[in-house]
Amino acid sequence: MFGGYGLYILFSLPALLLGLWAQAKVKSAFGRYSKVRTARGLAGAQVARLILDSNGLQSVNVEEVNGFLSDHYDPRSKTLRLSPDVYKSPSLAAVGVAAHEAGHALQDQQGYAALNLRSAMVPSVQIGSWLGPIIFFVGLFLNSALGQSLAWVGLILFGATALFTVVTLPVEFDASKRAKAILVNRGVVTSPELQGVSAVLDAAALTYVAAALQAISTLLYYAFILMGRRD
Repeated sequence: MFGGYGLYILFSLPALLLGLWAQAKVKSAFGRYSKVRTARGLAGAQVARLILDSNGLQSVNVEEVNGFLSDHYDPRSKTLRLSPDVYKSPSLAAVGVAAHEAGHALQDQQGYAALNLRSAMVPSVQIGSWLGPIIFFVGLFLNSALGQSLAWVGLILFGATALFTVVTLPVEFDASKRAKAILVNRGVVTSPELQGVSAVLDAAALTYVAAALQAISTLLYYAFILMGRRD
């Protein structure tokens, strides 16, 4: 009825393998460079604070949050949250991640269009990511015109999730680009040390590429099934 598991694997396996490889690269790069201390010795929280303050963002708070690589910037509360391994550590990995998140705060300050679009999409994605597939498969089981319409609604809802992952790419790439430039220009890391920072941030960027490909491949799988049912 759904083209079988073979069809799903055909669509999803490449992206899934890329995702697993990307996650392994992140853990490997972070693990390696979390053991390498920067010459200047500033911890992640200090680096984030330095970048924020030097750009007039004294109102943005820097907080410690539980979790492994749970670091993020919240544009709603203007808060930059860093995991313990980043907040307290003066390693190349920590300062790279901290600078990356501070890069998001700079994007917010400057009205970066892709960040604004991503933030605006969050409510619809929170609904579509789980409700879309449910509505889609319910529609498929209902062998009627109503079921066909429901399936299309589910496909569109999940499509917002796929679009969100695509919009995320320039946001993350730009934040990493800003982070690398700021770290060198501010003297937080030396040019040779930037290699370690780049290894961590580039590996993290690959996870976003994998997420986008996974979402797109799933969307294409749903569309393929639906078009087949129509025929």
